Amino acid sequence: MVQPSGHEQNADQIAYWNGPGGQKWADRQAAQEILLGPIADLLIARAKPQAGERVMDIGCGSGATTIAFAKAVAPNGFALGLDVSGPMLAQARAIAPKGLPLDFVLADATVYPFDPASYDLLVSRFGVMFFADPVASFTNLRRALKPSGRLAFICWREPRENPWMMAPLMAVYKHVPKMPPVGPEDPGPFAFASEERVTRILNGAGFTDIAMQPHNLAMDIAIGGGLDAAVDGALQIGPANRALEGHPPETREAAKASIREMLTPYVKGQAVALPGSVWVVTAKVA
Repeated sequence: MVQPSGHEQNADQIAYWNGPGGQKWADRQAAQEILLGPIADLLIARAKPQAGERVMDIGCGSGATTIAFAKAVAPNGFALGLDVSGPMLAQARAIAPKGLPLDFVLADATVYPFDPASYDLLVSRFGVMFFADPVASFTNLRRALKPSGRLAFICWREPRENPWMMAPLMAVYKHVPKMPPVGPEDPGPFAFASEERVTRILNGAGFTDIAMQPHNLAMDIAIGGGLDAAVDGALQIGPANRALEGHPPETREAAKASIREMLTPYVKGQAVALPGSVWVVTAKVA
């Protein structure tokens, strides 16, 4: 698998998203898009793409958001999806409808040589929390925006606001040691949980009119498939999966039983919905 060149401090993230971890996310593309589809709708509503605009979608993953924005700006606009993950971009290229004005690039947004002042809109759904030097990354992205350019992205709020991710992990921790702690500003899903930090980063990168609005969600981790699907999903990707890496099958089975017990009170029909919460971030070029 070809990996993109990138900022040296992003090397670990590039390796992860081009290794087994990235492949797992690519393999679950269809299921994850059902789970995260409402968040894509929220992003599009807040970003307000207009026909004829040029949009860059950072950390586009398997391409669903890029495709949605391309449809919104067609026929005379354009959407560029950029990601460091070869496996996920392979999925994006496979599912993209023919004839849409879009392209996908395997690259690190921190150093990618965007054409200056060439885009109207920068968007991302959970794709900007993994930069080692986010001020440098957003500075590079801002250069690609026109003077009238704007930004809209969605990121997770604090872990305690997202039991849908953390509750299965707590169940797993009954059976395995806790993973090394991640600093609040280290790259990862909760790296942008702090409103103060995000504002500081965007100000430092040259953005203004920064606004962050919380939005609460009910995350059906079963994706309509019932309790078994919810348990399997928690074990396939995400923090519970990472905590179990390298442990024997009997430990995994014990953890699976604990996850099932923990999730059972949340079952309603075929849904298993736990709370989640995101920030909707908007800004303009200074």
